[in-house]
Amino acid sequence: MSALRTSRPARIGQYLALLAYLVFLAFPFLWLVSTAFKPAPELASLHPTWIPEEPTLANFRQAFDEQPLLRAAGNSLVAALAAALIAVLIATPLAYVTARHRGRLATAATGWVVISQAFPFVLVIIPLFLILKNLHLINSVPGLVMVYVVWSLPFALWMLMGYVRAVPAELEEAAAVDGAGRLRTLVSVTAPLLAPGIVATALFAFVTAWNEFFFALVLLKTPEKQTLPVVLTHFLGAEGVADLGPLAAAAFLATLPSLVVFAVLQRRIAGGMLAGAVKS
Repeated sequence: MSALRTSRPARIGQYLALLAYLVFLAFPFLWLVSTAFKPAPELASLHPTWIPEEPTLANFRQAFDEQPLLRAAGNSLVAALAAALIAVLIATPLAYVTARHRGRLATAATGWVVISQAFPFVLVIIPLFLILKNLHLINSVPGLVMVYVVWSLPFALWMLMGYVRAVPAELEEAAAVDGAGRLRTLVSVTAPLLAPGIVATALFAFVTAWNEFFFALVLLKTPEKQTLPVVLTHFLGAEGVADLGPLAAAAFLATLPSLVVFAVLQRRIAGGMLAGAVKS
Protein backbone atom coordinates (compact mmCIF):
# COMPACT_ATOMS: atom_id res chain seq x y z
CA MET A 1 0.00 0.00 0.00
CA SER A 2 2.83 2.37 0.81
CA ALA A 3 4.41 1.56 -2.55
CA LEU A 4 1.22 2.60 -4.31
CA ARG A 5 1.05 5.83 -2.30
CA THR A 6 4.64 6.71 -3.21
CA SER A 7 4.29 5.78 -6.88
CA ARG A 8 1.05 7.66 -7.49
CA PRO A 9 2.47 11.16 -6.82
CA ALA A 10 5.49 10.28 -8.93
CA ARG A 11 3.24 9.16 -11.77
CA ILE A 12 1.17 12.34 -11.52
CA GLY A 13 4.37 14.36 -11.63
CA GLN A 14 5.48 12.51 -14.76
CA TYR A 15 2.13 13.20 -16.45
CA LEU A 16 2.32 16.88 -15.54
CA ALA A 17 5.87 17.12 -16.85
CA LEU A 18 4.81 15.43 -20.09
CA LEU A 19 1.84 17.79 -20.43
CA ALA A 20 4.08 20.81 -19.87
CA TYR A 21 6.49 19.51 -22.51
CA LEU A 22 3.67 18.99 -25.01
CA VAL A 23 2.41 22.53 -24.39
CA PHE A 24 5.93 23.84 -24.88
CA LEU A 25 6.22 22.03 -28.22
CA ALA A 26 2.73 22.96 -29.42
CA PHE A 27 2.92 26.67 -28.52
CA PRO A 28 4.78 27.85 -31.67
CA PHE A 29 2.50 25.88 -33.99
CA LEU A 30 -0.69 27.06 -32.29
CA TRP A 31 0.50 30.66 -32.40
CA LEU A 32 1.37 30.22 -36.09
CA VAL A 33 -2.13 28.97 -36.85
CA SER A 34 -3.67 31.84 -34.91
CA THR A 35 -1.54 34.40 -36.75
CA ALA A 36 -2.36 32.90 -40.14
CA PHE A 37 -6.09 33.61 -39.68
CA LYS A 38 -5.80 37.09 -38.16
CA PRO A 39 -6.61 40.20 -40.22
CA ALA A 40 -4.07 43.01 -40.48
CA PRO A 41 -5.53 45.19 -37.68
CA GLU A 42 -5.30 42.32 -35.20
CA LEU A 43 -1.72 41.57 -36.24
CA ALA A 44 -0.79 45.16 -35.48
CA SER A 45 -2.61 45.22 -32.15
CA LEU A 46 -0.62 45.86 -28.98
CA HIS A 47 -2.80 43.32 -27.16
CA PRO A 48 -2.65 40.09 -29.19
CA THR A 49 -5.19 37.36 -28.59
CA TRP A 50 -5.00 33.62 -28.97
CA ILE A 51 -8.18 33.27 -31.01
CA PRO A 52 -8.73 35.69 -33.92
CA GLU A 53 -11.72 37.91 -33.28
CA GLU A 54 -12.51 38.14 -37.01
CA PRO A 55 -10.92 35.11 -38.73
CA THR A 56 -10.04 35.66 -42.37
CA LEU A 57 -8.53 33.80 -45.33
CA ALA A 58 -7.06 36.97 -46.79
CA ASN A 59 -3.55 36.03 -45.65
CA PHE A 60 -3.72 32.78 -47.60
CA ARG A 61 -4.98 34.50 -50.74
CA GLN A 62 -2.26 37.14 -50.46
CA ALA A 63 0.42 34.49 -49.92
CA PHE A 64 -0.55 32.65 -53.11
CA ASP A 65 -0.80 35.92 -55.04
CA GLU A 66 2.65 37.14 -53.96
CA GLN A 67 4.70 33.94 -54.24
CA PRO A 68 4.57 30.73 -56.36
CA LEU A 69 3.87 28.47 -53.39
CA LEU A 70 2.45 25.57 -55.39
CA ARG A 71 5.47 25.38 -57.69
CA ALA A 72 7.85 25.60 -54.74
CA ALA A 73 5.90 22.93 -52.87
CA GLY A 74 6.15 20.69 -55.94
CA ASN A 75 9.92 21.13 -56.03
CA SER A 76 10.17 20.32 -52.32
CA LEU A 77 7.93 17.29 -52.72
CA VAL A 78 9.96 15.87 -55.60
CA ALA A 79 13.26 16.44 -53.78
CA ALA A 80 12.01 15.01 -50.48
CA LEU A 81 10.38 11.91 -51.96
CA ALA A 82 13.35 11.13 -54.18
CA ALA A 83 15.83 11.63 -51.34
CA ALA A 84 13.82 9.42 -48.97
CA LEU A 85 13.42 6.62 -51.52
CA ILE A 86 17.07 6.59 -52.61
CA ALA A 87 18.37 6.82 -49.04
CA VAL A 88 16.24 3.85 -47.95
CA LEU A 89 17.22 1.76 -50.99
CA ILE A 90 20.91 2.33 -50.27
CA ALA A 91 20.80 2.13 -46.47
CA THR A 92 18.70 -1.05 -46.14
CA PRO A 93 21.10 -3.60 -47.66
CA LEU A 94 24.11 -1.79 -46.23
CA ALA A 95 22.56 -1.82 -42.75
CA TYR A 96 21.86 -5.54 -43.03
CA VAL A 97 25.41 -6.39 -44.04
CA THR A 98 26.86 -4.10 -41.37
CA ALA A 99 24.65 -5.46 -38.58
CA ARG A 100 24.95 -9.16 -39.46
CA HIS A 101 28.66 -9.26 -40.31
CA ARG A 102 30.41 -7.29 -37.62
CA GLY A 103 34.00 -6.34 -38.24
CA ARG A 104 35.91 -3.55 -39.88
CA LEU A 105 32.93 -2.64 -42.06
CA ALA A 106 30.67 -2.16 -39.05
CA THR A 107 33.31 -0.14 -37.25
CA ALA A 108 33.90 2.05 -40.29
CA ALA A 109 30.16 2.57 -40.80
CA THR A 110 29.63 3.55 -37.17
CA GLY A 111 32.57 5.95 -37.32
CA TRP A 112 31.18 7.45 -40.53
CA VAL A 113 27.84 8.09 -38.82
CA VAL A 114 29.45 9.81 -35.84
CA ILE A 115 31.84 11.93 -37.89
CA SER A 116 29.28 12.96 -40.52
CA GLN A 117 26.82 14.19 -37.90
CA ALA A 118 29.54 16.31 -36.29
CA PHE A 119 30.23 18.40 -39.42
CA PRO A 120 28.26 21.66 -39.68
CA PHE A 121 26.66 22.68 -42.97
CA VAL A 122 28.90 25.72 -43.44
CA LEU A 123 32.05 23.60 -43.31
CA VAL A 124 31.09 21.42 -46.29
CA ILE A 125 29.17 23.81 -48.49
CA ILE A 126 32.18 25.17 -50.43
CA PRO A 127 33.71 21.82 -51.46
CA LEU A 128 30.20 20.49 -52.08
CA PHE A 129 29.43 23.44 -54.33
CA LEU A 130 32.64 22.88 -56.33
CA ILE A 131 31.92 19.17 -56.76
CA LEU A 132 28.39 19.80 -58.00
CA LYS A 133 29.66 22.54 -60.30
CA ASN A 134 32.09 20.10 -61.95
CA LEU A 135 29.23 17.64 -62.34
CA HIS A 136 27.00 20.38 -63.85
CA LEU A 137 24.42 19.84 -61.10
CA ILE A 138 24.27 23.37 -59.72
CA ASN A 139 20.79 24.89 -59.88
CA SER A 140 19.12 21.52 -60.44
CA VAL A 141 16.76 19.42 -58.38
CA PRO A 142 18.74 16.19 -59.04
CA GLY A 143 21.83 17.86 -57.60
CA LEU A 144 19.87 18.88 -54.51
CA VAL A 145 18.50 15.33 -54.18
CA MET A 146 22.05 13.98 -54.29
CA VAL A 147 23.04 16.30 -51.44
CA TYR A 148 20.01 15.29 -49.36
CA VAL A 149 20.73 11.59 -49.87
CA VAL A 150 24.37 11.93 -48.83
CA TRP A 151 23.41 14.03 -45.80
CA SER A 152 20.63 11.74 -44.53
CA LEU A 153 22.30 8.42 -45.41
CA PRO A 154 24.51 8.08 -42.30
CA PHE A 155 21.66 8.54 -39.85
CA ALA A 156 19.40 6.32 -41.97
CA LEU A 157 22.06 3.61 -41.85
CA TRP A 158 22.36 3.96 -38.09
CA MET A 159 18.59 3.70 -37.62
CA LEU A 160 18.24 0.61 -39.81
CA MET A 161 21.19 -1.13 -38.16
CA GLY A 162 19.27 -1.05 -34.89
CA TYR A 163 16.18 -2.56 -36.52
CA VAL A 164 18.24 -5.30 -38.22
CA ARG A 165 19.88 -6.25 -34.93
CA ALA A 166 16.44 -6.50 -33.34
CA VAL A 167 15.44 -9.22 -35.84
CA PRO A 168 16.44 -12.61 -34.36
CA ALA A 169 19.10 -14.31 -36.44
CA GLU A 170 17.45 -17.64 -35.56
CA LEU A 171 14.63 -16.84 -37.98
CA GLU A 172 17.07 -16.61 -40.87
CA GLU A 173 18.83 -19.77 -39.74
CA ALA A 174 15.51 -21.60 -39.65
CA ALA A 175 14.72 -20.41 -43.17
CA ALA A 176 18.13 -21.61 -44.34
CA VAL A 177 17.49 -25.04 -42.80
CA ASP A 178 14.20 -25.20 -44.72
CA GLY A 179 16.17 -24.69 -47.94
CA ALA A 180 15.68 -20.95 -48.54
CA GLY A 181 18.60 -19.15 -50.11
CA ARG A 182 20.08 -15.88 -48.89
CA LEU A 183 17.99 -13.72 -51.24
CA ARG A 184 14.79 -15.64 -50.48
CA THR A 185 15.44 -15.29 -46.76
CA LEU A 186 16.01 -11.56 -47.02
CA VAL A 187 12.88 -10.97 -49.10
CA SER A 188 10.48 -13.33 -47.32
CA VAL A 189 11.70 -13.30 -43.72
CA THR A 190 13.85 -10.29 -42.88
CA ALA A 191 12.33 -7.56 -45.08
CA PRO A 192 8.76 -7.83 -43.66
CA LEU A 193 10.10 -7.57 -40.12
CA LEU A 194 12.12 -4.50 -41.12
CA ALA A 195 9.09 -2.72 -42.60
CA PRO A 196 8.47 -0.49 -39.52
CA GLY A 197 12.13 0.53 -39.49
CA ILE A 198 12.15 1.23 -43.22
CA VAL A 199 9.04 3.38 -42.90
CA ALA A 200 10.51 5.29 -39.95
CA THR A 201 13.77 5.86 -41.83
CA ALA A 202 11.93 7.06 -44.93
CA LEU A 203 9.90 9.42 -42.77
CA PHE A 204 13.05 10.84 -41.24
CA ALA A 205 14.66 11.38 -44.65
CA PHE A 206 11.51 12.94 -46.08
CA VAL A 207 10.98 15.42 -43.23
CA THR A 208 14.67 16.35 -43.23
CA ALA A 209 14.65 17.10 -46.95
CA TRP A 210 11.26 18.86 -46.84
CA ASN A 211 12.36 21.29 -44.12
CA GLU A 212 15.95 21.82 -45.32
CA PHE A 213 16.84 25.41 -46.16
CA PHE A 214 20.59 26.07 -46.31
CA PHE A 215 21.60 23.73 -49.14
CA ALA A 216 18.56 24.73 -51.21
CA LEU A 217 19.37 28.41 -50.75
CA VAL A 218 22.98 28.00 -51.93
CA LEU A 219 22.52 25.46 -54.72
CA LEU A 220 19.29 26.67 -56.37
CA LYS A 221 19.54 30.02 -58.15
CA THR A 222 16.52 30.42 -60.42
CA PRO A 223 13.09 31.05 -58.84
CA GLU A 224 11.51 28.24 -60.88
CA LYS A 225 13.57 25.60 -59.05
CA GLN A 226 13.54 26.95 -55.51
CA THR A 227 11.99 24.89 -52.76
CA LEU A 228 9.32 25.96 -50.30
CA PRO A 229 11.59 26.93 -47.35
CA VAL A 230 13.54 29.26 -49.64
CA VAL A 231 10.39 30.85 -51.06
CA LEU A 232 9.16 31.58 -47.54
CA THR A 233 12.06 33.99 -47.08
CA HIS A 234 10.63 36.13 -49.89
CA PHE A 235 7.96 37.37 -47.50
CA LEU A 236 10.69 39.37 -45.76
CA GLY A 237 11.11 42.91 -47.00
CA ALA A 238 14.34 44.60 -48.01
CA GLU A 239 14.79 45.96 -44.48
CA GLY A 240 14.02 42.63 -42.82
CA VAL A 241 10.40 43.54 -42.02
CA ALA A 242 8.21 40.47 -42.38
CA ASP A 243 4.81 40.48 -44.03
CA LEU A 244 3.56 38.60 -41.00
CA GLY A 245 0.10 37.51 -42.11
CA PRO A 246 1.00 35.94 -45.48
CA LEU A 247 4.23 34.54 -44.00
CA ALA A 248 2.32 32.78 -41.23
CA ALA A 249 -0.23 31.45 -43.71
CA ALA A 250 2.47 30.12 -46.04
CA ALA A 251 4.44 28.64 -43.15
CA PHE A 252 1.30 26.92 -41.86
CA LEU A 253 0.69 25.35 -45.26
CA ALA A 254 4.35 24.29 -45.42
CA THR A 255 4.05 22.35 -42.17
CA LEU A 256 0.95 20.42 -43.18
CA PRO A 257 2.61 17.83 -45.49
CA SER A 258 5.08 16.81 -42.79
CA LEU A 259 2.29 16.45 -40.25
CA VAL A 260 0.08 14.46 -42.62
CA VAL A 261 2.88 12.14 -43.73
CA PHE A 262 3.95 11.56 -40.15
CA ALA A 263 0.39 10.86 -39.01
CA VAL A 264 -0.21 8.33 -41.81
CA LEU A 265 3.13 6.55 -41.54
CA GLN A 266 3.07 6.57 -37.75
CA ARG A 267 -0.02 4.37 -37.82
CA ARG A 268 1.74 1.91 -40.08
CA ILE A 269 4.80 1.88 -37.84
CA ALA A 270 2.71 1.15 -34.74
CA GLY A 271 0.64 -1.41 -36.65
CA GLY A 272 3.72 -3.20 -37.92
CA MET A 273 5.26 -3.38 -34.47
CA LEU A 274 2.01 -4.67 -32.95
CA ALA A 275 1.65 -7.30 -35.68
CA GLY A 276 5.20 -8.47 -35.07
CA ALA A 277 4.58 -8.73 -31.34
CA VAL A 278 1.42 -10.80 -31.88
CA LYS A 279 3.11 -13.16 -34.34
CA SER A 280 5.98 -13.77 -31.99
